[in-house]
Amino acid sequence: MTRRPTTAPPVVAITGGYVVPVTSAAIEGGTVLITDGRITAVGADVAVPDGATVVDATGRWVLPGFVEAHGHVGIHEEGEGVAGNDTNEMTSPNTAAVRAIDAINIDDEGFRDALEGGVTSIVVKPGSGNPIGGQSVAIKSWGGRTIDEQVISDAVSVKSALGENPKRVYAEKKQLPSTRLGTALIIREAFTKAQHYREARAAGIRKGEPFAPDLTMEVLARVLDGELVWDQHTHRHDDIATAVRLADEFGYRLVINHGTEAHKIADVLAERDIPVIFGPMFTSRSKVELRDRAIGHLATLAAAGVRVAITTDHPVVPINFLVHQATLAVKEGLPRQTALEALTVNPATFLGLDERVGSLQPGRDGDVVVWSGDPLDVHSRAELVLIDGVPVYSWDAAASAGRVVERAERFAG
Repeated sequence: MTRRPTTAPPVVAITGGYVVPVTSAAIEGGTVLITDGRITAVGADVAVPDGATVVDATGRWVLPGFVEAHGHVGIHEEGEGVAGNDTNEMTSPNTAAVRAIDAINIDDEGFRDALEGGVTSIVVKPGSGNPIGGQSVAIKSWGGRTIDEQVISDAVSVKSALGENPKRVYAEKKQLPSTRLGTALIIREAFTKAQHYREARAAGIRKGEPFAPDLTMEVLARVLDGELVWDQHTHRHDDIATAVRLADEFGYRLVINHGTEAHKIADVLAERDIPVIFGPMFTSRSKVELRDRAIGHLATLAAAGVRVAITTDHPVVPINFLVHQATLAVKEGLPRQTALEALTVNPATFLGLDERVGSLQPGRDGDVVVWSGDPLDVHSRAELVLIDGVPVYSWDAAASAGRVVERAERFAG
C-alpha cells in the first residue's frame, strides 16, 4: 500500500453515489466536493474541477463519518490489562481537573476498529468510578502522529457519575461517598465551592489583586459558565431525576449518558430538552441498574421528543458495532432518519461539534464514508473512509480485508 499523504489532496470529488447529508434530503447520483480538507459543495450538479482526485461512488452510499459520543478508546486499551487502563483516577471523588487527552494511546486497536465501522470522530471520556471524573476530548479516529494532531475540541465536557459505580468504589475504600446520598453531596459541594471561587476570582480581578488559580475549580467554573457540558453517567430513572435536580440547582448544560431507564421519565427530559446518549445496547444485565435494559427504549425516548444519540461505550461494545446498534434500534421502532441523526448530527450538536462534523455540508470537515449500500443494512460495509479529505481506510474485496494506514507509515509522516 502506498504511503498515506500527510495532507489532503487539494481537491477530492466523490461522485455518482447516493449521497445522504443527514441534515437535508438524500441526493441520487450526487457529488461531494472536498477542498483542502473541507467540504465545499454537495449536490446533484456539482462541477468537478480539473485536476481533482475523483472517487467513483456509483452504486454506493455516501454519508458523513459517524460520531461516537461516549467512548474510552485509547485510555482503556484492549487486551493490555492494568498497563493500558487509565480510565478512572479513583483516588479522589472529585477529579475534575484530569483530562482524558493525557492518557490516550493512538495505537490502541480501537482506532482501527472505528474506521472499519465508519466512525471518524470520537468523544473520549474518563470513566464512571468517581462522582466527578474529569474532562473529555473530541478527536478524529485517525490522522496524527500524536493525539494533539487529531483533536477536534479539547473543551467538550466533564464526565460525572451517579448510581452504582461511585458508591461501590468508595464504599470499598470506606469513605464518602458510599451511597447515592453521598454522591449527590460530592457534586453539590463541588459546585457550591465553584460558585464561591468564581465570585472570589471576579472580585480579585476587579480589585487588581493576585489570585491563585485552582485547577479543579477552574474546570467547574467553566461548566457553570456554559463552556463545558456536564456529561452525566446515569442508568436508573431515580438517578436521572437527581441529575436533572442538580442541573436545575446550578444551571449547567446537562447531557444524560446511558439513560437505561430514561424512557420512564421521557416526558420530563423532552420538556426540558435534555438529550440522551443512549447505550451501550449489546450488553448483559450485569448489575441491578441494568435490569430494565432494552433496545426498544430508544424508540420510546425519540417518540416522546427526546433528542438522542447512540453509544457503544467502547470497549464495552466494540466501536465498529455502533452502526449495528442503530440497525437493531430501527428494528425495534426507531425511525430510520432518527437513527442516522443519532449516529451523526445529534451527538455532534449535543457536544458542540456540529460546525465541524456530523453532516455533509459546505464548511464541515471532509470526513466522508463510502458504504457498499445502506449502512443500516447489516450486510453493508464501509468501503472507503476519508478524514479531512484524506483516505485512511479502504476495503479490499480481493483480500477480504480492510486496509488501514500502518503504524510505520503513520509515524514516517
